[in-house]
Amino acid sequence: MRAVIQRVSEAQVRVDGTVIGQCGPGLMVLVCAMQGDTEAQAQKLAQKVAKCRIFQDENGKMNRSVIDVGGSALVISQFTLSADTRSGNRPGFSTAAPPDDGKRLYELFAQQLGALIPVETGSFGADMKVSLINDGPVTIPMEV
Repeated sequence: MRAVIQRVSEAQVRVDGTVIGQCGPGLMVLVCAMQGDTEAQAQKLAQKVAKCRIFQDENGKMNRSVIDVGGSALVISQFTLSADTRSGNRPGFSTAAPPDDGKRLYELFAQQLGALIPVETGSFGADMKVSLINDGPVTIPMEV
């Protein structure tokens, strides 16, 4: 599984003009299940995201996790993280998990992360409008 995590002051997702998910200080997490990914990988990625030390401690060092700071997360499915841009000008997405598997693993990831911190989500497969204030900016790619 792949993810891009962003440390945010706030983030929200809208579908058809209605806010369906949001978070205050914490993480905006874009998640993509790849072909062959397993439930164990979704669980491992959730743990890794929750424990990633990208928040400042009392000395201004990135040494605290979203758990440590009492933050929350907005989790968004984003199959375009599977993009293969090695040839041509049009990205290929053939390495993304099939939709049923992708949705199942995305929901499991959000559930596992939600057991550790407050989580809100987007809508799998929907045309979403995402807005955020990236704090830092801090943006970290992850893969398990």
